[in-house]
Amino acid sequence: MPPAKQKPSKSASPPSDAVSAQNDLAAILRRDIAAGVLKRGDRLPPEREMALQFGVSRARLRQALDQLEGDGCLFRRRGQGTFVQPPPATDAARLKSLAGRVTAQEVMEVRLEIEPALARLAALRADDQARRKFAQAADATWAAPDQAAYDAADDIFHYMIAEMAQNPLFLTVYEAIRSVRAQAGWTQQRAATYSPEVTARLGQQHRALAEAILRGDGHAATNAMQTHLQFVAMTLQSGAPESR
Repeated sequence: MPPAKQKPSKSASPPSDAVSAQNDLAAILRRDIAAGVLKRGDRLPPEREMALQFGVSRARLRQALDQLEGDGCLFRRRGQGTFVQPPPATDAARLKSLAGRVTAQEVMEVRLEIEPALARLAALRADDQARRKFAQAADATWAAPDQAAYDAADDIFHYMIAEMAQNPLFLTVYEAIRSVRAQAGWTQQRAATYSPEVTARLGQQHRALAEAILRGDGHAATNAMQTHLQFVAMTLQSGAPESR
C-alpha cells in the first residue's frame, strides 16, 4: 500500500496568503520537514492541491520543489509522486521481518555484489542534471556536522547512485537493502560508537567515489565503491565504529 499523502502545515502559509517567491515556499516546506510535519517517506499532495493551499501558481510551486529536490530534501518518482527524501521500499512489513533474521555481515555481502554495479552504471548513465544534484548530495556528506546529519546525507548519497543507474529492478533491490538496514538498528549502533576518524575516512572514500561517477569513469566508480564497502564490512566485523 502506498504511503498516505501528507499535507504541509496550513498554519505556516494559509491559502489566502500568496507566497511571494519560490524561496519562501521552499523555506516553509524545509521547515515542515525539519519539524516533523512532513516525515521521511511521506508523499506530498498533488501539485494542484499544494498550489491552491499556498496560493501560488503551479510553475512557482515546481520551482520550489525543484530547489528542494536539488538539496536532497525531496525525491520525485515518476508515476508515484513526490516524497520527503527517498520513498519507502515496497512491502515494508515483510522487509521488517527479514531485518530481524539477517546479520550486518549478510547485508554487506549483498551490498558488495550490488552497489559496485550500481556505481558503474551511474557513472555511465547519469545525465547532467542528475550529476549536479549528486554533487550537492556528496557535498552534504563531507560537510555533515554530526553523526545524525552524516547518516541522513549518506542515505541520500547512496540512494542517488542507485537512481542514476536508471534500472528500475536494480533500484527496487537497493530499496529493499536500504529498508532492511534501516530496520536493523544500525543508526543506534553508529551513534553509540561514533568515531571522527572513521567518519573522516568515509568522507574521503565518498569523495573518490563521487569524483569517479561525476567524470563518467565506470571502472573507477566500481573500484571506489568496493573500497568503501569493504572498509565498512571490516569495521563492522572488528566491532569498530561503522557507517553506511
